[in-house]
Amino acid sequence: MASVIGMVLLWEFAFTYIFPLNPFFFTKPSLIAAAFKEQLVSGSLWHDIAVSSKAFLLGFGLAVVVGIPLGVFMGWRRRAEYTLDPFLTALYASPLVALAPLLIIIFGVGLTGKVALIFLLTVFPFIFNVAAGVKCTDRLLVNVVRSFGGREKHIYFKVILPSILPYIIAGARIAIGRGIVGILVAGFYAASEGIGFAISRYGDTYRLPDMFAAILVLMIMAVVLTEGLRKLETLLAPWKAGQEAR
Repeated sequence: MASVIGMVLLWEFAFTYIFPLNPFFFTKPSLIAAAFKEQLVSGSLWHDIAVSSKAFLLGFGLAVVVGIPLGVFMGWRRRAEYTLDPFLTALYASPLVALAPLLIIIFGVGLTGKVALIFLLTVFPFIFNVAAGVKCTDRLLVNVVRSFGGREKHIYFKVILPSILPYIIAGARIAIGRGIVGILVAGFYAASEGIGFAISRYGDTYRLPDMFAAILVLMIMAVVLTEGLRKLETLLAPWKAGQEAR
């Protein structure tokens, strides 16, 4: 906290007294704070957050629903991994952001196009992290369940799922950052409202304090979501937290 406050104070002092720049081309924390307050009072910020959050939650939720089962399937079934891994790796390595115009053509300008883009950006961390977690599952535990007459579903729910929880959380942390990028890109290409569209509009009109205020909101959202995942990991996988403490 002290380092953050110190950096903000240094930024304010430097560009007020040492390097006084034209506010048309650059900004400083005091102007950003004033713009942030104005957006809060007017209600425009809340509206933009609500619009972008809806697309983010739908795209992220769809990535969870699709990515986790597919990752488990690839990690547990070797033939499935051999079949799907080359295609998924190629897609993951490709610049998916560049496909935004194509997604807009297919899904149109609106919520569906934004959800599709966010889904494509966030689903792959879940797939590959979960698949890696399944491969690291202790085979001794699997054999114990089988030796006591456990079925395939018991292996999935009593051994694999608890083992891959830290990997799911790790994938979610990566997916949050990629989802934030999706919000921005979707706002640039496929929106007439939302936080990404607001940042684009503010930048085009040289309203830099408003633009940085909106960017600050996205940064806060990312930090809050990431810290929330840390707490969730501690709650769902306390043994992992205990291992890290040791």
